[in-house]
Amino acid sequence: MTHIPDQRLEALPRQRAWVEIDLGALAHNVTQLRGLLEPTTDLLAVVKADAYGHGAIGVAQTALQAGATWLGVATVTEGIELRRAGINAPILLLGAVHTPPEIQAIAQWQIQPTLCTPKQALLFSETLADGGRSVSVHLKLDTGMARLGAPWTEAVEFVQWVQHLPHLKIASVYSHFATADELDQTMLWEQKRRFDQAIAALQHQGITPPRLHLANSAATLVDPSLHYDMVRTGLAIYGLYPAPHFQDKVNLRPVLQVKARISQVRTIEAGMGVSYGHRFVAQMPTQVATVAIGYADGVPRLLSNQMAVLIRGQKVPQIGTVTMDQLMVDVSSLGSVEPGEVVTLLGRSGSLVIPVEDWSTAIGTIPWEILCGFKHRLPRLTSPSNNALERHVS
Repeated sequence: MTHIPDQRLEALPRQRAWVEIDLGALAHNVTQLRGLLEPTTDLLAVVKADAYGHGAIGVAQTALQAGATWLGVATVTEGIELRRAGINAPILLLGAVHTPPEIQAIAQWQIQPTLCTPKQALLFSETLADGGRSVSVHLKLDTGMARLGAPWTEAVEFVQWVQHLPHLKIASVYSHFATADELDQTMLWEQKRRFDQAIAALQHQGITPPRLHLANSAATLVDPSLHYDMVRTGLAIYGLYPAPHFQDKVNLRPVLQVKARISQVRTIEAGMGVSYGHRFVAQMPTQVATVAIGYADGVPRLLSNQMAVLIRGQKVPQIGTVTMDQLMVDVSSLGSVEPGEVVTLLGRSGSLVIPVEDWSTAIGTIPWEILCGFKHRLPRLTSPSNNALERHVS
């Protein structure tokens, strides 16, 4: 991702399209979530996938300043990026690693890996023996996600195995919810029961893990009994609710906005088609503005003829097929519109807001996928306040 620090905004060339990141909103969200927890409960900010497209380094730094105490990544490379930026907080690697070079990098950069199987643990121990290093490891149990982790019924055998391997120090035992964002909480409480039963079995053998964690963003909002020693918050720190029924639980502010500029304005006659396949045909003379952003930037092609944008604080429809680098909108209702004007695709303009959920609902996906879809050629313009951004890109 192109990451542009605040102090360089005034030197930016005029952008065709960009993503605005409000770090003030991010700090607000972390503070709000932190307020739901006991003082002794850690908050891990999930910053994998370039912080869901928000810019991992800036997000990590801001989240830690606002009260997060851990960071979560999916790959070794993501963890190294944070370390190279001077971030010293504990980093939990949520993905599984199975190669000696990655294991050596984990030890070198002091990243804390997730172990899911006895075989993987043995590989870690044998690889680390060559360099005489030790690492803190987190043991994952599968309580119902069927993705990563040892079966919860084998928790005692798994933990005892790792305990006897040199160069490995157990830092936590954890699991992950599969349905925490659903209204039906039957499976959520069943997973908690399985996790608690596994921990009780460990304690019966005289084993007390130093840290337990189970809750993602949704579970963090469901009930304090799910918090244990740490919660792992992803979507919520970026200002989105895991599901609509969580909106009364905490006050969150969206962190990301997507904007672009008008590149051409023209009037077409009735009967003229717009864009590939002529999936939109004008029924009357129509003023069409071409906007310099497309599916190569992360605007889903499936949104063609299903989305709206904001210009001058007013909502106007997108028309025709979204193309690789451009999309078209009907600006007939706005009067005179000029090339260079700013178009808000996601976010606020005046009193109106287009939320990420509008896009995900329209095409039958989830907000996570939309956020992670904005491509590298869109600069991330970060600021404590988006008002400052408006001054720099206008």
